[in-house]
Amino acid sequence: MMIRADDVRTVEADHILQVYKRLPVVLVNGQGSRLFDTNGREYLDLLSGIGVASLGHAHPGLAAAIADQARVLLHTSNLFFHALQGQVAQRLARLSGLTRAFFCNSGTEAVEACLKFARRYWHTQGDGARTGIVAFEQSFHGRTFGSLSVTAEAAYRTPFEPLVPGVTFVPPDNAAAVRNAISSNTAAVIVEPIQGEGGVRPIPTATAAVLAEVCATTGTLLVADEVQCGLGRTGYPFYAAELGLSPDLMALGKSLGAGVPVGAALLSERVAGTISFGDHGSTYGGNLLACRAALVFLDALEGGLLTRITEAGKRLHRGLVALAATQDAISEIRGAGLMWGLETDPVVAKRMVGAALKRGLLINCTAGNVIRLLPPLTISDIEIDEALDRLTRAFDDAAT
Repeated sequence: MMIRADDVRTVEADHILQVYKRLPVVLVNGQGSRLFDTNGREYLDLLSGIGVASLGHAHPGLAAAIADQARVLLHTSNLFFHALQGQVAQRLARLSGLTRAFFCNSGTEAVEACLKFARRYWHTQGDGARTGIVAFEQSFHGRTFGSLSVTAEAAYRTPFEPLVPGVTFVPPDNAAAVRNAISSNTAAVIVEPIQGEGGVRPIPTATAAVLAEVCATTGTLLVADEVQCGLGRTGYPFYAAELGLSPDLMALGKSLGAGVPVGAALLSERVAGTISFGDHGSTYGGNLLACRAALVFLDALEGGLLTRITEAGKRLHRGLVALAATQDAISEIRGAGLMWGLETDPVVAKRMVGAALKRGLLINCTAGNVIRLLPPLTISDIEIDEALDRLTRAFDDAAT
């Protein structure tokens, strides 16, 4: 069937809630790290659906597994057992050290679950006054009321206030402020080991050390939001461990389903032991289709993809360093593995997404002046080099 871009845009203008500023292309198919629009034009994808298409586009193994599962059984609800949920939970426990999993449909829902479980933990302990949450400036945790309440950016929060009370925000680069903010009234601290929407900012090691120390001293629960930086994106299973952090709860999403919606909240036995039947739930969470997709992704991750991400990340980083040497607009490069942010002159940053699109490259600008790169975890060396060439040309265009 022929798809006309103008027809798609017209129907959306009439019927889709206008909450997204879309780029003026209609994407219709993909292969690996490449996408194609209605005119057959090819784009190299350095965004992967904001970190979701972890195995690239039209991955043969994922497509076959989804088709096979659709012919067998898609959904039964959580009123019954099925064979796949436990397998995914077991694999995630092996990677994370957190032995219990609650499945949902997105990273936002996983954060929401972690916040509820943290509150439930202290309620079970008989400490109903211990409800405070410490979060970080420049953080993004989602758009539901709970996850939005621990998201720092005022533009996201203000139209929907009042939000959940009792949240304190601290600067991620101020270890003393972290120490002072956490007390015996703090239920949990939530942290992105690498802040994604906030500009691809790794939490400083000094801050992480204080965070680990104070949580241990006060008993405060630590929630790691690894929705964007977890599951191999940085070349490590989870970046919290690289910072010396041992979370009590962890929120996952994005990469886990390789494009099929799935999220997970992981819990330690300490926290899981305080949760009761009926405390939380999800109609779709952990359905067979989502779990089948997650198993395909985990097979790839544990089957050599982690090593490949490390190699690819080094190649991409070398290329970005070489690029920055030729571009005065780039002031800093941050990230790890296949998660990078280029802090850029704000004027250039505003032009870069459009300039890259014209060069056949999909990127994203976040935090106002940071070019964010989240390519598929399967990106090849040839595609990395080609993408760097297009990115260089796009910077040249945007700077003039």
